[in-house]
Amino acid sequence: MDVFDFAMKMELQGKTIYQNLAATTKVPGLKTIYSGLAADEQKHYDIFRGLKEGKTWTMTDSNVLEKARSVFDELLSDKERLVELNEDLEAYRVGLKMEADSVKLYEDMAKKEHDPEMVQLYLKIANEEKKHFNVIDNICDFLMRPKYYLEWREFSNLHEL
Repeated sequence: MDVFDFAMKMELQGKTIYQNLAATTKVPGLKTIYSGLAADEQKHYDIFRGLKEGKTWTMTDSNVLEKARSVFDELLSDKERLVELNEDLEAYRVGLKMEADSVKLYEDMAKKEHDPEMVQLYLKIANEEKKHFNVIDNICDFLMRPKYYLEWREFSNLHEL
């Protein structure tokens, strides 16, 4: 399997994970984030497929990080909804590992590449995958916050007795 085939396979796996998360979440804002992440993975796949076919690449920057910020702001303002959130954290752990592996792959590819234009592409995609990692990591923290808050509240109430 050549490097483009491997990268395309990883991107499709990521797309599938995010599509599944989008399909199963009950939170519209999170659905928007997951759909955006899936679209980014498709964009990366299309770039590698084009390169394999001998085409040149162009890539627009992802805006999923900006979307995520607004979604988090919205959810933080809805305290009742925040306590109700119960997402599958194991899926996020899989997503985090996948994104970390992608960053490493593209950074390694950049180190081994001699063509400066390809180095630029690999590093640009690695940077987007880092953004994806940060988004998923923040979702994990965000979803765990009510649990930590409730544990802290129970603990602090014990000391008041």
